Amino acid sequence: MPLQVFDYRRDIKNVVITPEIRARFLRFEPGDVATRHSHDLGAEVFLIMQGRAEFEIEGETAVLGPGELCFAGRDELHQVRVVGDEPVIMYLSVTPHVEPTHTMYAEDGSRLPPKYGHSTSEERAEHDPSAGVSTADLALAHFRASRELARLARNTAARHAAHTAEIEQLTATGDDAGAKAIVDAMWPDTYATLSAVARVESAWNELAARVDSGKSG
Repeated sequence: MPLQVFDYRRDIKNVVITPEIRARFLRFEPGDVATRHSHDLGAEVFLIMQGRAEFEIEGETAVLGPGELCFAGRDELHQVRVVGDEPVIMYLSVTPHVEPTHTMYAEDGSRLPPKYGHSTSEERAEHDPSAGVSTADLALAHFRASRELARLARNTAARHAAHTAEIEQLTATGDDAGAKAIVDAMWPDTYATLSAVARVESAWNELAARVDSGKSG
């Protein structure tokens, strides 16, 4: 992927969309109030670039101005509203970016049914990465990715059981260098397993967004 440079004064859109992270610049006009929501898996960072905004996160509020940042953890209810007469431009990132990316709530506090693909619908309207692939094939790709993840996770757990016992013995005798060597040996399996997680997330996002778009086929 070529190096791209984005500008908050110009690029009011999603600028990064991957299973690991979705990042964007977002503009709110005076008087705007975002719908209160949470994220089942995602943690969200907000950085104000222009204007002033009040954030409510899990019942606590703070007003942020340019250069100030706040954070909402997974499952934490949050909402933002513009303060004053100046539009607000913010940078935000949600990580991981796994559908459903937003969980909405009814007036009584109960969760509404999940919706998929909402946060990337504009980009998909311009370029759908799974265009030309049937919904059945997307489901099959998700199944295969999940099966490979399960295989890697089983193998990793089996090998790491022995490594865990070795680390316990080495740290008990103060052999930190030896423990480090064992951790180094564990990393390739861990890397492979976590990479497989990302492939499952990617396949899931494509399948979920397709089914909720009304374009199944």
